Amino acid sequence: MRRAHQSYADAFAHHRIGITESGVEAAIATQLRDIGLATLDGLTSRDAVLAFAARIMNIVPHRDSDSDDLTTIHDTRRHAHRAGFAGFGNGELDPHTERSGTPDPPRLMLLVCGRAAAAGGESLLTDGQAVHTELFRSGRDAGLALTQPRTAFFGAGDGHATQVFTVHRSQRVSIRLRFDRLARWSPIVQPHLPQLRAAAVRHQITLSLAPGQGYLLDNERWLHARRAFTGDRLCWRAVGNPRFPMARGFAPLPEAIPPTVLSEAG
Repeated sequence: MRRAHQSYADAFAHHRIGITESGVEAAIATQLRDIGLATLDGLTSRDAVLAFAARIMNIVPHRDSDSDDLTTIHDTRRHAHRAGFAGFGNGELDPHTERSGTPDPPRLMLLVCGRAAAAGGESLLTDGQAVHTELFRSGRDAGLALTQPRTAFFGAGDGHATQVFTVHRSQRVSIRLRFDRLARWSPIVQPHLPQLRAAAVRHQITLSLAPGQGYLLDNERWLHARRAFTGDRLCWRAVGNPRFPMARGFAPLPEAIPPTVLSEAG
C-alpha cells in the first residue's frame, strides 16, 4: 500500500470533538452531517465505549460482535487468511466500508483503541466524496461505470449485488466498497479498479490512535483501512444507525454530478 497522503497537519486534532463538553451529541450530529467524521478521546474502557456508542447510535449486532454488541478487534492468530476476517489478523487492510455485503449496512462505525500496537496499526481514512470527485474530474468514465447498478457483488454466497456509488433520489451519493476476495466485479468496472484503488489511497488521512482515542464515521461516506502492525493491538468497534436524522451519503461536488442515474431508491 502506498504511503497515505496527510491532508492536515494533525488529522486527529482537526476532527476532534470533546466528549465531556456540553451538547456533545448535537455537535457530533452536526459534524457527521457536514463532513461525516469525528475523532474522540477519553474512552478509556470497554464500558465507556459501549456507553458512548449507545448515546449516539442504535447499535446493530452482527457476526463478529460479542454479547454486548461491541466487536473486539485484535490479532486472533487464526483468522488472518480467512476471506472476510482479515481485520482479526495483523496485516494491512485495504480501504473499505463496513458490512458491504449486506443489503443495509449500518450507517455509523465507531472504532476506539484499547491498546496500541508496538509498531504500525495506524488507521487510514478516506473521504468518499474526494474519491467520487476525482473519478469524475479525470474523464468521468470511471465514475460513470462505478455508478452503474449491480456491477459489483460483495460478500460470500449470501452477499449483495450492488455498485460502488449509489445515487439516491435526492441526488446525494453513497459509497460502498471492498477489495478483498469477497469482491466480484462486472467487466464494465474491471478496467477502472486500479484508478479507484489509487484514488482511495491518494486521499487517505492517517490517525495514530493512542489508548482511549477513536473515530466515528459515516459508513456511507468514509472508507477505512489499516496499516500492518506488530504487538498486541486491541480495539473496540461498534456499528449502528444514528439516533438523529442524517441525509443519505454525501452531496457530490458540482463537477462530479453524473447524468441522472438512480441506482437505488432512497
